[in-house]
Amino acid sequence: MSRLTRDQAVARLLDGVQEDMKTCAAVRELLERQFQAALRHRGAELTQLAGELTPQLDAMEARRQQRVQLVRALFGANATMDALFASLGAPQRSAASAAWEQLERLVRDCKQATARNGNLMAEQYSVMQRLLHGEEDTYAPR
Repeated sequence: MSRLTRDQAVARLLDGVQEDMKTCAAVRELLERQFQAALRHRGAELTQLAGELTPQLDAMEARRQQRVQLVRALFGANATMDALFASLGAPQRSAASAAWEQLERLVRDCKQATARNGNLMAEQYSVMQRLLHGEEDTYAPR
């Protein structure tokens, strides 16, 4: 990474938050499509959706890592986004903090959707295993 001025680093941080908000909305839509595909047992569609999700999530992770590096470079080894917000002027601080809170909500929503999808697919897998191989304890005494 080339040397950035403080203003460039702050701009990159804030731009990354905005980009992640857009990406999160796209990821949430893909997760909903994944849920619907899983409900309908559409394996090919699930594979396609996984291929669409992966680069989105990789890009978000890269921006997260960049945020951590930039915040720590600007404010110290243990700094968080709160240090960045505290360094901003009132109008910019308010907008940046609100965007960060919105991103956190979007990420939590995506995590919940991911858990929901994973639980559905795990249950479907379990049902299929029982159908294909029977219950292990079908004839066990109770």
